[in-house]
Amino acid sequence: MLVWSMASIVTRTGDAGTTGLMYNRRVPKSHPRVEAYGSVDELNAALGVARAASADPFLSESLRAIQEHLVVLMGELATGTADLERYVRDGFELISAGHVAALDALVERIEAQKISFSGWATPGANPVAAALDLARTTCRRCERRVVALHEVGELRNAGILVFLNRLSDLLWLMARWAETHSPTSHR
Repeated sequence: MLVWSMASIVTRTGDAGTTGLMYNRRVPKSHPRVEAYGSVDELNAALGVARAASADPFLSESLRAIQEHLVVLMGELATGTADLERYVRDGFELISAGHVAALDALVERIEAQKISFSGWATPGANPVAAALDLARTTCRRCERRVVALHEVGELRNAGILVFLNRLSDLLWLMARWAETHSPTSHR
């Protein structure tokens, strides 16, 4: 049996409107970096809803792998640019071309299957597709937040933009796949 003991989740350090980044740097909770990784956290939760709703092993396993990539992304975004080299030295992973390649492989795998769609997709054909469409729109918000971070000179890894753009496309495709492969879809 796993027993986990931790200090209280209530630290009170954010009571004045600041939050901690990696390596004990404090920034306002409205900082573009916090907006960016907070949006990725929301995306991860939305993907968790989609994964929980899915009974399909391919979709569930794919979403779990994407969620693991998002943990890498959140860690990178929660590290200030001045601390990024230290972050890597400490053994933490950054979003890379390999992460994008994994998304591209999923796109190819889904596109090779029979999916159907026409016109504008209206979310809600079934719970899984709806959750994936919600995740897609959340991913697009993540993109906007990361672009804002980039615009103020706070993003060193432009590969994050590629990753999020590719992920939003993949999530759209996954939603259409879920509509096509579900016997309960209402289009």
